[in-house]
Amino acid sequence: MSVLVPRGKSQAGQVSELIREYEGIPEEIPLLGFRPIKMATNHINPELYDWIIFTSSVTVDTFFSEERQFKHFPKIAVIGIKTEKTLNKYGYRSEFMPDTYVAEHFVEQFAPYVKKGMKILIPKGSLARNYIFTGLTDQGAHVDELIIYETIFPLESRALLLDKLMNNQLDILLFTSPSTIDHFMQIVSEGKLEKQIEHCFIGCIGPVSKKRAEAYGLTVNVMPERYTVNDLINSMVDYVNHKRGI
Repeated sequence: MSVLVPRGKSQAGQVSELIREYEGIPEEIPLLGFRPIKMATNHINPELYDWIIFTSSVTVDTFFSEERQFKHFPKIAVIGIKTEKTLNKYGYRSEFMPDTYVAEHFVEQFAPYVKKGMKILIPKGSLARNYIFTGLTDQGAHVDELIIYETIFPLESRALLLDKLMNNQLDILLFTSPSTIDHFMQIVSEGKLEKQIEHCFIGCIGPVSKKRAEAYGLTVNVMPERYTVNDLINSMVDYVNHKRGI
């Protein structure tokens, strides 16, 4: 079965390899692209903050892409193991990571660390939600958000996805964020290709993505208990095998 991997080759390696191990055919079509906002980090001094929160590996890479020296760096909180590993690459370690990798659980579990008036910095992408900002502000923290990259839909992916859909060459759709769903459904809507995806099995990495997919009228077959891509693939394999009676 052919599986949509909504990532480019530089990010899809391990994911595609795992799909091949299950005898699937990975179709790597990056539904998200990231364009750094040059010198964005120069407009703010992280040394003035008590905490900095990284919500994705892309945020970490973008933040540290411009070399700067810090005499003091704030405590670091991250969402997700991949974000932590990317942070380690730059010689830093986090002091907090929630049990599950969604903003709602982060705000709830981070609450004991919040003190009234403490300063928190959240670097983010242009389409990121402001749930953490709102939640921590309500708890009395002074929170600054800094947009350091733009999220785009790569032009080359549009034509590739349109071709795959028109020729019914996708059997399983894996979505790793609400934005991947928005971009996917943009092509479906523009090409009037709703019929072409009726047969597809659909998996979403977490509840926020699941809710977005269902808002488009999609039936989500799989959402793993742990919000990682590997767990998403393993859950999908179990689901498909069950449907096949294997």
